[in-house]
Amino acid sequence: MSVLQGRVALVTGASSGIGEAVALALAGAGAKVAVSGRRQSRLDSLTARIVATGGEALAVPCDVAVAEDAAAAVEATAAHFGRLDIVINSAGVNEAGGTEALPLDLWRKVIDINLMGTIYTCKAALPHLLASGMGDVINVSSTSGRRSNAPFASYATSKFALTGYTESLRQEVGGRGVRVCILEPGATSTDIAGSITDPAMRAAIQAHVSKDGAMEAADIADAMLLVLSLPRRANVCQIQLRPTIDTAPM
Repeated sequence: MSVLQGRVALVTGASSGIGEAVALALAGAGAKVAVSGRRQSRLDSLTARIVATGGEALAVPCDVAVAEDAAAAVEATAAHFGRLDIVINSAGVNEAGGTEALPLDLWRKVIDINLMGTIYTCKAALPHLLASGMGDVINVSSTSGRRSNAPFASYATSKFALTGYTESLRQEVGGRGVRVCILEPGATSTDIAGSITDPAMRAAIQAHVSKDGAMEAADIADAMLLVLSLPRRANVCQIQLRPTIDTAPM
């Protein structure tokens, strides 16, 4: 029997991409899954797919950039399933433009979703994860959390900050039984480019994540299952996944 059998997970950003893939993978491994995001119809479709294959799922529409929404999603999950063991923070957006070009409201959007949304969700979830005795947090970052790229300054800033937050959280709660991991994918075929308002930059990122040899969201989900399935004494605290043919430094 899978070590994930019966565990309860909340996946943010589950209406597409990596979030959707990991929700399906967790359900396939026997976990009960709450899926959150801003697109109700996609969440409903995802939960229907999980239920149709014998799994248990709950749709909890949520904008993680709003602290009250994030907390409500956590509490709805715990109330429905009776516990919360796993949190996957995969909600994320990208924008193009540096300090000069990108309007402050778009800087704020990227930071609020990519960084603060994770913090809001973790803060609300911690009491449940600590009570579980087998809590896990996986925060989805990017290779942009290791290397900056001037045209995508806000995204890199949010992901560098997420690295610092994740390690701080690991130190805070690791001694009390909650494992914390940051997962940094390289080019992965998702719709992350869709959030970019600049058409040329949107096309460039779409080409990057769709290039030959790019990873699939299911590949990232498989890595998460590995992290979650290890014995409790083992905490994979940081993992980077890159396409095999990607030979650029870092």
